[in-house]
Amino acid sequence: MTLTQVISERDARILCWYLNTTSQMQIARITNIPNWYFERTVFPGERFLFEALPEAQLEVCRSAETGAIVCERILCDRLRVEELSAPD
Repeated sequence: MTLTQVISERDARILCWYLNTTSQMQIARITNIPNWYFERTVFPGERFLFEALPEAQLEVCRSAETGAIVCERILCDRLRVEELSAPD
């Protein structure tokens, strides 16, 4: 990876947020970006902020009542924090 790639990747990052609205713990991770590692446990009702590339997908997995693992993928661009400009 070159310095130019590192700088342009940093500039392209967006601030995102996710809220676990379930009553179960979840595992959230980004898996579709090469050389990128992001994984964390998300407790029920927990909200967290993270940085990602707009094309990254947040994969959120939980256990279903049947014992199966259910995963949902959300495009990080849809989780982007919208900044409000201050009134003049």
